Amino acid sequence: MLIPSNTRPTPAEIAAWIIAVVALIFILGFHLLPALLAGLLVFELVHVISPWFASHLSGQRSKIIAVGLLSFTVVSLLTLAGVGLIAFFRSDAGSLTMLFDKMAEILESSRKIFPAWLLTSLPPDAEAFKQAVTTWLRTHAAELQLAGKEAGRLAAHVAIGMIIGGMLALREVIPMDNYKPLARAMAERAGRIGLAFRRIVFAQVRIATINAIFTAIYLVIVLPLAGVHLPLTKTMIAITFLVGLIPVIGNLMSNSVIVIVSLSQSLNIAIGSLVFLILIHKLEYFLNARIVGSQIHARAWELLIAMLLMESIFGLSGVIAAPIYYAYIKDELVARGWV
Repeated sequence: MLIPSNTRPTPAEIAAWIIAVVALIFILGFHLLPALLAGLLVFELVHVISPWFASHLSGQRSKIIAVGLLSFTVVSLLTLAGVGLIAFFRSDAGSLTMLFDKMAEILESSRKIFPAWLLTSLPPDAEAFKQAVTTWLRTHAAELQLAGKEAGRLAAHVAIGMIIGGMLALREVIPMDNYKPLARAMAERAGRIGLAFRRIVFAQVRIATINAIFTAIYLVIVLPLAGVHLPLTKTMIAITFLVGLIPVIGNLMSNSVIVIVSLSQSLNIAIGSLVFLILIHKLEYFLNARIVGSQIHARAWELLIAMLLMESIFGLSGVIAAPIYYAYIKDELVARGWV
């Protein structure tokens, strides 16, 4: 709803904005972003699907039961998907360790074809490359939360976030009347944050899926038809989809992996892969402009600036949260008629 720009915010709205900003910063500062994203994902999925059930049901009780079962189903399917993904990356077919080892071997064996200025920026051998990767992972362990206790805490946060998201989706079915001014303003802020999440994440899932499909066509069909068979293609396709969920820079991350692995065949194959992936990258910019940009009225460079600023303050979590936070802030400004 567009509010006239000359309308003064009420004290309740100002208080709600302050609470929302503090809460969003608190979430990043205390590493609660996975819980927030998991909760929003469950809530929005149930929110999108539940109207179909509600239209076929009569009575408040039956609607509550249907949404409750739907919430449980969504949480269960997402949990199974997460477990399956972890199992895939731990298997021989999708091992990330094997991928890192292979990239290290390729870089070492390809040093003779690199120009001298580039060699100074590369690790001297495979062992140094693996050590650099290990050091980087340890340095960013707090953000990545991959090992030991952090992985367990991450799983607990995600599980709790999904449960809360399901409970909130169930609570939305029950009509709430007589909101006090602050409660009404807070509900509006929560609704805008959920809408920002839906616009960014659901749009980015479509973009990541398209990128992964084109990458799969190149790795599984185009290269084999040319007599080239790259190792760990399933892992690279999975990585392309997952990091593709991060706007703009995700595509660059997956491109680097594919180009390095392509060097195992020849420099020409690596150049061919780079050219193909640049075209895909251009497609992503186009999709970002048409899908994400049209949803939140933001261009790719706006999102990139927001991601750079958030990364400098909060690290990896800031990069992931930046598009959602930016979409929420811009939605608030647009609703007031200020931008």
